[in-house]
Amino acid sequence: MPTNDERHQLAALVEPLRVEPGSRIDVAKDLDPRLDPGIRRKAGDGLLAESLSQLSEYQSRLAAQDAWAVLVVLQAMDAAGKDGTIRHVMSGVNAQGVRVESFKRPSDEELDHDYLWRHAQRLPARGQIGIFNRSHYEEVLAVRVHAEALDREKLPQRTAGRRLWKGRFDEINAWERYLTNNGIRIVKLFLNVSREEQRTRLLRRLDLPDHNWKFSIADMEERRLWDEYQVAYSDMLSRTSTPWAPWYAIPADRKWFMRLCAAAVIVDALKAIDPQYPAVDAARQAELQDVRKALMAEAPEGAAADPFQAKHAP
Repeated sequence: MPTNDERHQLAALVEPLRVEPGSRIDVAKDLDPRLDPGIRRKAGDGLLAESLSQLSEYQSRLAAQDAWAVLVVLQAMDAAGKDGTIRHVMSGVNAQGVRVESFKRPSDEELDHDYLWRHAQRLPARGQIGIFNRSHYEEVLAVRVHAEALDREKLPQRTAGRRLWKGRFDEINAWERYLTNNGIRIVKLFLNVSREEQRTRLLRRLDLPDHNWKFSIADMEERRLWDEYQVAYSDMLSRTSTPWAPWYAIPADRKWFMRLCAAAVIVDALKAIDPQYPAVDAARQAELQDVRKALMAEAPEGAAADPFQAKHAP
């Protein structure tokens, strides 16, 4: 069980990361990708282990209750650590209860539908945790930065300029409110990496032969558009951090701290849901006791009637 001090430390991590709904955010000026953790790495590793333990317990309850789903949205620049965050934070949960969806360039079929269609197809079912590795927010990020991507969407008489993006912000906010009202808790994480740290990580992919496969020339093309993306991310955080689905800006330059913060935010969302194992009524309890007695009566000679109970008896 976590100590009161651990609970306090984990809770204290979350609130400063929350992008206050209605606030105006400038990523370059307002968010520090190398935010001082305020704790040492060893202590942070202990807190991460505690977070993962809590996440595992809450996931079991979530699946058993079968009333809520959780959707984790991950957005970041290349090499910020999306894949590593998924791998580390979800390492202790039941794989059957987690589904990761990665959204690449839309297919011809997807382009023949509205821009939220393909994301709606991959939402988590009740009792599950879904992870969008990149998400519907690419529609106000990459599509905004790359004009040709918007042209491929073949929009009829689209509204030009900033009014188009304002419309999409409003549509996304309304969609997320609809999902929340229908039992999908949305946890939005922006992994905020600095340009210099991204440069270091991209070089590491080039320097290590077994990491070469991770490098894409497209990463460099996107890096050249860094400033345009910072404007798009600033607008996204400012316009779509809502009371029902706020953004959390995670400092990503220190990987261990990034993973701890991500885990703490997800656990905090599950605590707010507080899923519970289904209660068993008196009639069902009586039925189970009859089954228990029958199984105990089948014990072979010399074996405990109830090995589990015998093993855990005080």
